[in-house]
Amino acid sequence: MASISSSAVATVNRTTSAQASMVAPFTGLKSNVAFPVTKKSNDFSSLPSNGGRVQCMKVWPPLGLKKYETLSYLPPLTETQLAKEVEYLLRNKWVPCLEFELEHGFPYRENNRSPGYYDGRYWTMWKLPMFGCNDASQVLKELNECKKEYPQSWVRIIGFDNVRQVQCISFIAHKPDGY
Repeated sequence: MASISSSAVATVNRTTSAQASMVAPFTGLKSNVAFPVTKKSNDFSSLPSNGGRVQCMKVWPPLGLKKYETLSYLPPLTETQLAKEVEYLLRNKWVPCLEFELEHGFPYRENNRSPGYYDGRYWTMWKLPMFGCNDASQVLKELNECKKEYPQSWVRIIGFDNVRQVQCISFIAHKPDGY
């Protein structure tokens, strides 16, 4: 039997306070034995539920119902509803402007496939922005002129804040037949 000398035991037992507070060096990944193992089962009766209404939810159907911009999920707005939207725009001291698009009323990809790039974001302006406009009927008159000139176009009304230099509202006011 091998014997250990008492001097070797004494050196092992003697640790300084600096060595006692040091962190042990990284020695590799630990074994998975210490982690609890959960058994996977195909029993779905124990899953959380939101009251059983999940089956009632329906997403936007992608066929034949394109979403264009704000309010596009609603039926076409009447003249009265358009007037109320324009009055809201004017109450907030935003400058009304009309834009139209002849080919596409929605963003699409045609010229470039890079991320974040879409064609169709920029539309043609109908006349100049209506600086100084204070009556919704003026905007609706311009809207009717644009629809008369380009009946198969999309027309949107935007509200521009000339103090903050940003577009604050934009909604489709007219869509061509069949859209």
